[in-house]
Parts: sequence; structure tokens; C-alpha cells
Amino acid sequence: MLSEGDIYARIGEDGFARLVAAFYAQVPQDDVLGPMYPTDDLAGAELRLREFLVGRFGGPPRYEQSRGHPRLRMRHQPYRLDQRARDRWVALMDRALDRTALPAEADQVLRAFFHQTATVLMNSRE
Repeated sequence: MLSEGDIYARIGEDGFARLVAAFYAQVPQDDVLGPMYPTDDLAGAELRLREFLVGRFGGPPRYEQSRGHPRLRMRHQPYRLDQRARDRWVALMDRALDRTALPAEADQVLRAFFHQTATVLMNSRE
């Protein structure tokens, strides 16, 4: 099985760019997630996620260089992330992974990471 640190070497910048673009292509029209993303900063949100993932999975640490430690829980605290929001985020990311068709071993590691991290970021049980 591919380790998390080897994902970048396997899929490169292009793999992360395609994945994140496929995710954000779904966001504006989504009734749950769409309202959480300011339309004038969708490109910025896409860049931040892409840079975070690149650094997290073995690529250049550009996210940390520009924004510091990810502090994911703190950065997501302003948003009500309940089970519905978590499940929708995961559904859109799973669909993005399906559409991107990354190598199976990279897909498996990323999918597990996204499912686990989305659960950890939940901040509302209502």
C-alpha cells in the first residue's frame, strides 16, 4: 500500500489540481456546502485546499510557507459542520475522486484521509 508521504510522487501537481477542481466544480450549486463558500473567494478556497493537500501528501510545503500550520479545527470553527455537512462534503469529494480516476492505491489513501478528517472536523452534533 502506498504511504501518505508517497502520494505526491505518484500523482503530482496535476493529480491534486484535477481532484480539487473536480471537487470545487460541484460546490457552488450544492445546497449544503455552497452557502459556506463565498462566491468571490471560490478560487482562493480551491488554491488553499490544493496547496494543503500537496504539502500534506509529500509535496512542497507551500501551504505552510504562506499560511503557517494548517490548524484545521480552528480554521473550520466558524462553520456549522454537523453530520449533514460532513456527509455532503465527503460525498462531493468521493465523486471528485471517482471523476479524477487517480491510481487505485492513491485513491484509497486519499479517500480514507478525507473520510476521517471530515469526521474530526465536525463541530456540531445537531
